[in-house]
Amino acid sequence: YELHVGDCRDIMGLLLADESVDSIVTDPPYELGFMGKGWDKTGVANDPAVWRECLRVLKPGGRMLAFGGTRTYHRMVCAIEDAGFEVRDQIGWLYGSGFPKSLDVSKAIDKEAGAAREVVGQRTRKNDRDATSLKLGRVSDVFNLTAPATDAARQWQGWGTALKPAWEPIVVARKPLAKGCTVAANVLAHGAGAINVDGCRVPGEERPVMVRTATVVAASSMAGASTGATSSGETTALGRWPANIIHDGSDEVLAAFPDGEGRFFYCAKASKRDRNEGCEGLPARARDDWPQSLDGSDARGAAPSANHHPTVKPTDLMRYLCRLVTPPRGIVLDPFTGSGSTGKAALMEGFSFVGCELSAEYAEIAEARMGAVLRVGLL
Repeated sequence: YELHVGDCRDIMGLLLADESVDSIVTDPPYELGFMGKGWDKTGVANDPAVWRECLRVLKPGGRMLAFGGTRTYHRMVCAIEDAGFEVRDQIGWLYGSGFPKSLDVSKAIDKEAGAAREVVGQRTRKNDRDATSLKLGRVSDVFNLTAPATDAARQWQGWGTALKPAWEPIVVARKPLAKGCTVAANVLAHGAGAINVDGCRVPGEERPVMVRTATVVAASSMAGASTGATSSGETTALGRWPANIIHDGSDEVLAAFPDGEGRFFYCAKASKRDRNEGCEGLPARARDDWPQSLDGSDARGAAPSANHHPTVKPTDLMRYLCRLVTPPRGIVLDPFTGSGSTGKAALMEGFSFVGCELSAEYAEIAEARMGAVLRVGLL
């Protein structure tokens, strides 16, 4: 693997040759100014110059998968289209662990009125604190329940400003096929242009083999016409065709898809072990997505983490995505490497990897995680 520290536009322009990578799998900044981070509000993900460089270095027909935020995804996708990519689809990654960042309108009204609210009870929110933090008696997840103090606040009790985050979109884009090429010819000439269906099938129980059926009727009357599929009488253990939905297997998501279990690939958010694997020699600090407390822990009481990047994607998810769009022994590019989840996943799938990361601090974490794949033998 190669990992370059600096602006991806400069790195790709100086160091990467035309048509030199097989796929691009990346998690760019969502341009939200997340937790006040400067790198998340530069506009780089909405800059067509970034995606023009991606287009240049990608082989004809090569796929690019790029995560986005629900509020800002459209700007990024427009930039990707403007750069010359074809937008082929969108994958939705659904999860149940998001927490709404909503303003309580009733409380805000009382606060502006200078009115004190009466405490009427308490609520404890579920958290991911470790056993040590609990023994220390931290109560940062216990909240007072209060009653509205003014008539205006009572009128707006139960109103907020945001929905609970439960999914992230991933654009599926393709560099146009080589001029005059069919998909078949492009795949043979450049090794790109297709997706790995069988390598990403969703395993499940044995099921009937369905065959396509159709009833032809007179053009003058479509009454009684039917199209669809019926069972052939045989069964198959072959997994289901990969869908454009991925979920985390949580109770909340399964409740929304009660009949869909086994139809979609599922992957939970990054675990503590996953995010810190390979980082044992790096200093630990509070995660960058939560304010740091005086004792070095984060505001929820969780222990410091060597991989303190705020938006770590789970390795299993990135392995699936790399496998979906990368040919055997191909090269995966990630212009926004972060803490290296794509690189770790690519190496575990047997691909080569090229990454760019603006922050030397995050690049150090990425290198430790990727180095562990080769050193410890996680392939």
